[in-house]
Amino acid sequence: MRSEEIAKLAGVSRSTVSRVINNYSNVPASTRRKVMKVIEEYNYVPNSSARVLAGKESLTIGLFIVSIADKSSAHRIYQNNYFAPFVDTVIDSANQLGYYALVHTVYTEQDYNRVRQAFLEKRIDCGIIVGTQKDTGDLLEISRLGHPLAIIDCDTEEFCHFPNIALFNTTDAEGTRDALNYLMELGHRSIGTIAGRMDTYSGRERFAAFEQTMGANELSIEPGFVLRGEFLKGPTYQEVKRLVQGGILPTAIFAASDDMAITAIEAFREEGIRVPEDISVVGFDDLPISVQRDPALTTVNVPVYDMAKKAVEYVIRAVHDGDPSFKIFRFPTKLMIRGTCAKARQ
Repeated sequence: MRSEEIAKLAGVSRSTVSRVINNYSNVPASTRRKVMKVIEEYNYVPNSSARVLAGKESLTIGLFIVSIADKSSAHRIYQNNYFAPFVDTVIDSANQLGYYALVHTVYTEQDYNRVRQAFLEKRIDCGIIVGTQKDTGDLLEISRLGHPLAIIDCDTEEFCHFPNIALFNTTDAEGTRDALNYLMELGHRSIGTIAGRMDTYSGRERFAAFEQTMGANELSIEPGFVLRGEFLKGPTYQEVKRLVQGGILPTAIFAASDDMAITAIEAFREEGIRVPEDISVVGFDDLPISVQRDPALTTVNVPVYDMAKKAVEYVIRAVHDGDPSFKIFRFPTKLMIRGTCAKARQ
């Protein structure tokens, strides 16, 4: 059914039907009731393309998941324990606020053209980008389009001149210090790390905090105990195997993500090395899978659901109200003590 037919059945003009659908205030209450009665009776749904052509919002958020580094699988987003909670929360939060979520994956630099195109074609009103790397040039170009944009896990300096941008980060340095201090309280002095990618904000922050905390406690960093996991399972597995083959292990490992921590534990077990009896392991993120392990993973909690929900609320509010100021949101981390750490052997 078209709006013209609704107008005919209600005995009003097509423009009146349009004003009712778009909730204009200059429609008499009696007329509004008459039009709505016909709409409800015939289950009329306004055409979303017509809304866009009329200058209305598309009522759609674009969620863009960036995974340029991992080229091992065409399904890597869906197998990633970090991205899945973001996708679920953004979709649920958007739906609760009357919005749809259009999910895109960014696997190559060229895929950023899809992000720009979605805005230019007015298929989305606002966007959320997760998993950014050293791609600030692409992000700056997208931000210049002027649409509300939330960027999760990103540096701040290059975006501070763009009023339509909000950055969402966690207190990664504090979380890293808390994890290392806990290991030291257990008597660990020989501590290794599985580092994430240095082209990501969280990777740099967590590794820098590892170095600073070790130095502040006068503990040396053994180069062979610094594993380059890159936030990926494959490289982490290979690095742990290399460590074991070297014959000398640290008494504890701090991994910059839960996926890397869990992969390391599995690699250690294959080599007959027990966690936590032979080596303690701490992760970062506190993903749902971390409590499903035996033993459950000691890790640093990142409030993924709170961040995603806040990002959705921010971009939708910015679409309706406008917000002239650049914003930074920081979310606190928390150490979750479980079963993968034990006192260091003397």
